Amino acid sequence: MRRRVVVTGIGMVNPMGHDVASTWAALQEGKSGVGYTTLFDASDFPTKISAEVKDWDITQAGESAEAWQKRGRHTRFAAGAAKQAFADSGVLDVIKDPTRLGVYLGSGEGNQDFKTFSRMMVAALENGEYDAAKFVARGVEILDPINELEQEPNMPAAHMAALFNAQGPNFNCLTACAASSQAVGEATEIIRCGDADVMLAGGAHSMIHPFGVTGFNLLTALSENNDDPTKASRPFDRLRDGFVLGEGAGMVILEELESAKARGAHIYGEVAGYGTTADAYRITDIPPDGHGGIGAMRMAIADAGRNTEDIDYVNAHGTSTTVNDKVESLACREVFGENAAKTPVSSTKSMMGHLIAAAGATEMIVCLMAMRDSVLPPTINYENPDPLCDLDYVPNEARPAKVKYALNNSFGFGGQNVSLCLAQFDG
Repeated sequence: MRRRVVVTGIGMVNPMGHDVASTWAALQEGKSGVGYTTLFDASDFPTKISAEVKDWDITQAGESAEAWQKRGRHTRFAAGAAKQAFADSGVLDVIKDPTRLGVYLGSGEGNQDFKTFSRMMVAALENGEYDAAKFVARGVEILDPINELEQEPNMPAAHMAALFNAQGPNFNCLTACAASSQAVGEATEIIRCGDADVMLAGGAHSMIHPFGVTGFNLLTALSENNDDPTKASRPFDRLRDGFVLGEGAGMVILEELESAKARGAHIYGEVAGYGTTADAYRITDIPPDGHGGIGAMRMAIADAGRNTEDIDYVNAHGTSTTVNDKVESLACREVFGENAAKTPVSSTKSMMGHLIAAAGATEMIVCLMAMRDSVLPPTINYENPDPLCDLDYVPNEARPAKVKYALNNSFGFGGQNVSLCLAQFDG
């Protein structure tokens, strides 16, 4: 019999708040975490806005600022969210065998040392043409080896293992916007098959830096609504013009059900279904028929042993780009059929921006809160209906609703798709 997996701890750091309680309160109120970029001078960029984490540092997680100084911004967010999740769960107090505790994260690149790179380029170009030998020689002189190591995407997972003595399976996936949802799904499979009893799963990312913004601007993926930042992220609205880049971390403690019940743990919900597909299409485009997203949603619902009419809420990928929102709406109509019009779909990216690798796990926690409190978070800035997006997007205001089963969608650049089916735990 397949082992069941439940969530016994949650934690997050993001533009809406420094923990789950503050974030959830802000989401229900329809607040926006978007403003003008302050992490670097974006005044000459096409996009001058982002959703930054404000007024938070690693000391708020009880860690030394000096010890964590060289670790990536996203790694510090990961530690903050993970410590919340473990404290919430209490599972560290009962783990006797640390090899049964693992880590599976979806996290992106780490430190980006632009000043040092610029100094290397100046040396390489001093005679007018690029000299690779001078570039390397200058790098050997001035690069910090620890900073270079911290650029590796697996560093947050490695640091979390050391922080919590997690000696079991340890993985990181970087499947763009699907990463942390994939991490949760794969961590669930590890527990289901018996290779671990407890997994820290989730994601962390911070791409609010010159390379990140430049790259997404070149892809024409970011909103350029610089005059009104809080209105810039407008999923499913006819006037949407791109997503708003955010940052942060979302972490959950996944635990085998019988273990959780035996210790009397509080259970937020069950990871009942996991579906993942690849579009096998263009790297930066979604197939017009939405077959990848359709397949992931159907797989997750089937894996949970449910039917489409059982789903009470969908937390959409809902990025606020023209193509994503149109195709995701089409995919939902295909999956839910005659129930599509009455299945609520909302995008919390309208408020917190797009946390990239951290988005999925953060939005999964939002689904668990919707279940707990019987409240659907809204899609704010929905003001101009789009005939190609004709579902119930919970426009502008939170709504009371019973949620027993929720679907969480994460669709990434590169064509990776993940859907998680979350179930209210009824004992």
